[in-house]
Amino acid sequence: MTALNAALLVNLIGFTVGVALYALIAAMVVMHRPKTSLANVDLLLLTTAVLGLLWNLGELYSFIQKDFAAGGISPWLAAVSFSALGFLPSVVVHSAQADDEGTHWLTYAAYGLSTVAAALHFYSAATANAVPSDLALQAQTVGAVALAIGLLLFNLKQTLEKKTIWASALLVFAVSALHLSGEREGKSWMVELIAHQASLPLALTILYQNYRFAFADLFLKRAISLILLALTAFGLYVAVAAPLLRYHETHDRDDASAISLILTLWIATALIYPLLYRLATWLVDSVILHRADYAELRTGIASEIETIESPEAILTHVCNRIAGVLTAGTSRWTPSLVKESDLAFVDVGFSPNEARIFVPTAESPFFEVRLGEFYGGRRLLSDEIATLEAIALITARRIDALRVTHERYEQHFRQQEFAKLAAEAQLTALRAQVNPHFLFNSLTTIGYLINADPDRAYDTLLRLTQLLRGVLSSNSEFCSLDDEMRLIESYLDIERARFEEKLTVDVDVPDDLRQLEVPALILQPLVENAVKHGISENKKGGTVRISARRLDRNGHLAFKLTVWDSAPVVGN
Repeated sequence: MTALNAALLVNLIGFTVGVALYALIAAMVVMHRPKTSLANVDLLLLTTAVLGLLWNLGELYSFIQKDFAAGGISPWLAAVSFSALGFLPSVVVHSAQADDEGTHWLTYAAYGLSTVAAALHFYSAATANAVPSDLALQAQTVGAVALAIGLLLFNLKQTLEKKTIWASALLVFAVSALHLSGEREGKSWMVELIAHQASLPLALTILYQNYRFAFADLFLKRAISLILLALTAFGLYVAVAAPLLRYHETHDRDDASAISLILTLWIATALIYPLLYRLATWLVDSVILHRADYAELRTGIASEIETIESPEAILTHVCNRIAGVLTAGTSRWTPSLVKESDLAFVDVGFSPNEARIFVPTAESPFFEVRLGEFYGGRRLLSDEIATLEAIALITARRIDALRVTHERYEQHFRQQEFAKLAAEAQLTALRAQVNPHFLFNSLTTIGYLINADPDRAYDTLLRLTQLLRGVLSSNSEFCSLDDEMRLIESYLDIERARFEEKLTVDVDVPDDLRQLEVPALILQPLVENAVKHGISENKKGGTVRISARRLDRNGHLAFKLTVWDSAPVVGN
């Protein structure tokens, strides 16, 4: 393949790729606009897409017309395409100064220069002179160099990296304009690539340095993939197809070997594309945008918040983590005022100065994470939005789990409180039931003793008074074992007066255990039951034994209270 043929092939491939890329920009600008209205599209990006399409379509048509149409190229078409190319540097300068709050005199100068150049092109077309106008291209060459110097010197708020890339794109355009103003039929495909495809570096510069739209990462990946694919196809043709086909120049056009070779290279290009896309993804994420590993970020946050036990601490941790990764200067979380009926319409939203991430918990209150003051004026891209949505879901599920756990703890606590209240109610009911029983038995015994033994009746009445005072004055849930034993001894003294020698009492309670706290009236009902069923129903009477013992169960101290009666049938 001759150098001229290679140069023509590069131009055809370059303009075809340019048409595809600028059409992709235009489609994505319209498709990914804010949903409120079509008027909210990014005019700067849409202008870039239209200018790029005009330049690439015009030049592609011109190259095709040379081979398939008779006559010369329309000067008006050339004027339109070269004017469109001339306005792209102005868009670069406009993009560079978009965040500058001061004067935009460089932007005005750039648009003025592009307007003058376009006027010269159309003047040449109208006066039947050569189009494009050499004077216009030479003026834009000098102007591009001057604009590059101006961006380096006067854009003080921008980083050196940004200014260097802007200046480089403008200098590439200057070289292109200088070449186009001289000999237009290139001898080298490399020269043709730089000269005729200067619009691509300008567009990529606008996208890279001012990606204020959510699809910039998607576009860059697809654009670089397409460029790599075109370069691969061109390389395979130049290095493999052209040398081999040269040996078949004397064969028929329908030579099976030549067709097989072309088809084989075509299939090989298709098979290589997944590798090229992965390479483009790596270039965009790691080299161009310097992104973190978002999959690792999601996994790390999910693991870290599993050890945090409060929703407030979880939200604070998530704020700090994503703010660090996305270079946000401020981060905070707030309760959300979103209604449950509107949850289907809530997602990651962003404005020029702030991003809002809704945390969709299962129940209210809901929360929002707010990020602001992004470094370098960056905006959220599509992969970042997807990552934030995933992190919001992970955070919401963890908060839901904590809420369920806290609800279970509260339910368990309430159940314990209810059990305690029920025990107190049972104790109160027991007192209400036991006290009349004491009184009935005691009064019956006293009535019997008044006639039989008045002195013992008086003594028994004193015991009854002590017993009633102790029972009725006990309002607490617990009492000492010593107080419980005094009540029991008063009760048993009354029962001794009733049963006389038939009732024998054996008390074995060490003094060191008498100060231990026990539930009130825990022994008295048992003693009463032993007397009623073990003694009164036995003609010979019997013995009631009360004992207390300290126990050691696997290192835990406990004590055992026992009420035993000698009845042969009832048992303990």
